[in-house]
Amino acid sequence: MFSPSSTQAPRSARPSLGKAAPWRDWTALALLMFPVLLVAVDNTALTFALPEIARSLDVGGIQLLWIVDAYPLVLAALLVSMGNLGDRIGRRRLLLLGSTGFAAVSAATAFAPSAEWLIAGRAALGVFGAMLMPSTLSLIRNIFTDPNRRRLAIAVWAAGFSGGAALGPIFGGWLVEHFWWGAVFLVAAFLLLPLLAFGKVLIPESKDANPGRVDVPSIVLSVITMAPFVYGIKEFAVHGFGASAVAFMGFGLVMGILFVRRQQRIESPMLDVGLFKNKVFSTAIVANILSLFSMTGFIYFFAQHLQLVEGQSPMEAGIAMIPALLATVVAGLLVVPLVRKVRPGFVVAGGLTLSAVGYLVAVMGDHGSGPVFLLAALTVLAVGVGAAETISNDLILASVPADKSGAASAISETGYELGSLMGTAVLGSILTASYQHNLVIPDGVPTEAARKSGETLAGAVDAASGLPTQLSEALTTAARIAFDSGVHITAAIGLVLMAGAAVMAAVVLRKVPKAK
Repeated sequence: MFSPSSTQAPRSARPSLGKAAPWRDWTALALLMFPVLLVAVDNTALTFALPEIARSLDVGGIQLLWIVDAYPLVLAALLVSMGNLGDRIGRRRLLLLGSTGFAAVSAATAFAPSAEWLIAGRAALGVFGAMLMPSTLSLIRNIFTDPNRRRLAIAVWAAGFSGGAALGPIFGGWLVEHFWWGAVFLVAAFLLLPLLAFGKVLIPESKDANPGRVDVPSIVLSVITMAPFVYGIKEFAVHGFGASAVAFMGFGLVMGILFVRRQQRIESPMLDVGLFKNKVFSTAIVANILSLFSMTGFIYFFAQHLQLVEGQSPMEAGIAMIPALLATVVAGLLVVPLVRKVRPGFVVAGGLTLSAVGYLVAVMGDHGSGPVFLLAALTVLAVGVGAAETISNDLILASVPADKSGAASAISETGYELGSLMGTAVLGSILTASYQHNLVIPDGVPTEAARKSGETLAGAVDAASGLPTQLSEALTTAARIAFDSGVHITAAIGLVLMAGAAVMAAVVLRKVPKAK
């Protein structure tokens, strides 16, 4: 184990695990990868289905936003509750319930006749998706009791996320092109069939032997903490730091304070908030959040650069990012043996430092000479994220007893969601504000085209397409220069954040011993 505070649950608390043969452990992991890949692919593949959905169902702009947002809002709101439920009723049972529901709802959503049906389907998928992810990670914690094998299993688990994210754009584009938008949802039902067929036989059950009573007010408080807070972040990303974003995030924070106070008072808390007093656990959570923050924030502006500056199609942009996303997978696997020679805190700090170097390359690079510098920057950053998140996830699980791994996994997954949302919201908002401040509209551009261009780079490119050639080129050039200046500023902020996180990890985690 990494930490002296790490404890194994007594064998009597985990009677169903027994002594499984190694091949059964790895077979169980292979089955657990199906829902991991599904969630990762589903998140990115949907993007390519949105235009076809809008045309087929006559979807308005607000409805389209809710089609995208319904799933992550419900998912984030229920992760902690579902992690606790898995500890109580059994993580395998919760995983199979979630998989059954996810497959059934996906099949029904594929044939949605209206936008309202599709939004309801996405919300229901969020409910069942919240059952999947904490269950997979907590089952890994209980299946792989040997620290070295567990660390490798977590690296494979993290690789599934990165691999799925890389496949999503290509897979989604291919499905929409050759079938119809519903195929993006329908494929989920088939991906989960192996888990549903063999999961009960090959995946050992585990749960908390002494879970205590269910506290309904805690469940309600956890939901009304996360849902408004996440919605506030999304409002901030779309509309800036306005009254709506402040109100939703503020309400979520107040409910969060009430939730924490209740957990400290009751005899059987839904979430042991004392976990956050463990510096290894809390620092690893922060490292996870910042790793996802840096990755999603960078991809947000790099994807726009490839499509709107370089003129690539969405699928071409997705293919261009594959090497960097594969680098995340390779880095996560390579650091597993490294922590036997180097303290894990320094590995996490090193990963975060590489993320900072990636942003440094973006700051120093000449973006006008093609995507080479940004692609190199993303690859370096991806290596850092792969290294940091693999070890930080292991530190999270190793810091809690096996019986409480469901709740710990849920916190880790919530950190993933928050990091991804905040990366887009914070860095995306800074990029947009910088673009709007630095854009100089050429003389002669019509008022409506100027207004549209002043909002986003995409708006400028669209407005330029309807102008005379000379004026169109002038507007496009001005917009790209403004966007490029925003990328430099955003990358500089990312550099400072990642460098600070690396120092924090090196200092706080420096005493965590090397793996044995």
